[in-house]
Amino acid sequence: MAYFVQQLINGLTLGSVYGLIAIGYTMVYGIIGMINFAHGEIYMIGAFVSVISLIVLGAAGLTFVPLALVVVLIVTMMFTAAYGWTVERIAYRPLRGSFRLAPLISAIGLSIFLQNYVQLAQGARVKPIPPVVRGGFLLFEENGFTVQASYIQIFIWLLTLVLMVGFAVLIGRTALGRAQRACEQDRTMAALVGVNVDRTISLTFVMGAALAAVAGFIVTLYYGVIDFYIGFLAGLKAFTAAVLGGIGSLPGAMLGGLLIGLIEAFYSAYFSLEYKDVAAFSVLILVLIFRPTGLLGQPEVEKV
Repeated sequence: MAYFVQQLINGLTLGSVYGLIAIGYTMVYGIIGMINFAHGEIYMIGAFVSVISLIVLGAAGLTFVPLALVVVLIVTMMFTAAYGWTVERIAYRPLRGSFRLAPLISAIGLSIFLQNYVQLAQGARVKPIPPVVRGGFLLFEENGFTVQASYIQIFIWLLTLVLMVGFAVLIGRTALGRAQRACEQDRTMAALVGVNVDRTISLTFVMGAALAAVAGFIVTLYYGVIDFYIGFLAGLKAFTAAVLGGIGSLPGAMLGGLLIGLIEAFYSAYFSLEYKDVAAFSVLILVLIFRPTGLLGQPEVEKV
């Protein structure tokens, strides 16, 4: 039982990361009907900005950890949001009226460019940082096995919960949220009633990039090592999480992320670590066979 609970804690932590990245995928898809395949690299850039910010603050003598984490989080979100805005302006807006595959190919090309750009700028070696947040709570012990929840895991859960509540309020009760929902239903009609469609889409990319930045920030703190290639696999799994939960559904994206994280954690713990990705994608295949819209997705109704 103790081992099971520990893997549950680990899976929820990993799933929170996937869920934050998956929300960016599902927000963009909900409005423009396209998958931003450069989103994984935005997450990777967020992780690198976090490392650089931590190093700079440490060199500047800021040793009060809570304040340093807040500063790093804000700086990471700002820089990474700028990258998200740039992706929309370069890879999507000029091709919005083109055939559907053009923005997809453009985003894949931009993803490859960002990978190599970071590799050239930061080097191909992994970037380690010493633990910033240490310690945790000892929950219970059973047969010599201790169940622990570290401070960084609790911080990840609380931060993810706050962001989910904040985004739910923003989308459900603000003018920007109403504009996003209007563009999701019909961009042409939204423009006719006064919604600035270009600005709404740009802000959606910015918001998704900011969430990816948070994911990069917490991965940096949690694992303490990153490289230029982490965005590819994490982005692929986050996209899988978005599809699993129901592409276009924000709660579905978070649910899918948590499920992918739990599947990975439990399969790695009880079976083979090498095949944990196979297990996650196998569950996705089964869900798509029996529920093609995902767990919380709704069937698309064609407008006539």
